Amino acid sequence: MAEEGTLESPGSSRVTDDACRDDRDPFQWDSREDCDVRQILDRIADKWSLLVISLLEERTMRFNELRREIDGISQRMLSVTLRHLERDGLVQRTIYPEVPPRVEYRLTPLACTLLGTIQSLVHWTEEHQEEIARARAEFDRSAGA
Repeated sequence: MAEEGTLESPGSSRVTDDACRDDRDPFQWDSREDCDVRQILDRIADKWSLLVISLLEERTMRFNELRREIDGISQRMLSVTLRHLERDGLVQRTIYPEVPPRVEYRLTPLACTLLGTIQSLVHWTEEHQEEIARARAEFDRSAGA
């Protein structure tokens, strides 16, 4: 028998206490790689995507502006992230026919519908960061024992 609050077995989605249970279908977020919902969640939950979306909430930005603002992102990773967000309809890229060409990125109306969710996630993280830090420290202590 599993301890309270744990999964019954590896691969099981059944939690042993009732605190997190609801009537949702446990397979609503299919774990297969070809599942559209999983692919979309993987994209928007990616740390670089969240940062790009958050920065573009404020204003339209150029590539190098984004790169300067996002600590640790490589040019290639920013390029890939922007391309994926553009493909998903979350970022619009505008190329101005100038010499040299000017390219700007901004959020689409679809991405703007996602901002409240991202802000809620950031708020939750800020609100619970100390609890998480304590849980990590406790886990690390017990794992080291």
